Amino acid sequence: MAEEGKRNVFLCGFMATGKSSAGKRLAEALHWEFLDMDALIEAEAGATISEIFAAQGEPAFRAMESRMVRILAARSGCVIAAGGGAIVHPQNLEMMKRSGVVITLTADIPTILRRSAGEDSRPLLQTADRQERIRTLLQQRAPFYDRADIVLDTSPLSVDEVATMLLQRLHEVGFTQ
Repeated sequence: MAEEGKRNVFLCGFMATGKSSAGKRLAEALHWEFLDMDALIEAEAGATISEIFAAQGEPAFRAMESRMVRILAARSGCVIAAGGGAIVHPQNLEMMKRSGVVITLTADIPTILRRSAGEDSRPLLQTADRQERIRTLLQQRAPFYDRADIVLDTSPLSVDEVATMLLQRLHEVGFTQ
């Protein structure tokens, strides 16, 4: 049984670190449901994240994200890929920690650039200097990402290796299903 009150696994971290791809594999291994917060927000809003940012701005999206954290934190038996900035808001991190184990997936800048190449669906990277924007966002978010229960660098790892390492690290912190 999971540690008292720890009913979920929240995968946090910067975009292109493997939250969705590794999260799906982790959920399969745990026989749990996989939920992607960004996809749920898009479905509820009837718009893509880029469209939400363009029409309503980042603050409106962050409010939707916080609402989704509240909804998902009340669930049980889920591996949840949280949006890259969800952990930055203290109330979100607090809710995630009460509900589950919080894991930050990290990657170095070259890996993030490679994994996100050709994607135009990431509104925070719609800039001439993607590398500098990534560096700035990573620096701003690092103190929050570091507050996770587990931090794993996915740069050198395949999706299967990330899922295997996550299972191992969950076991090490005493989280069992």
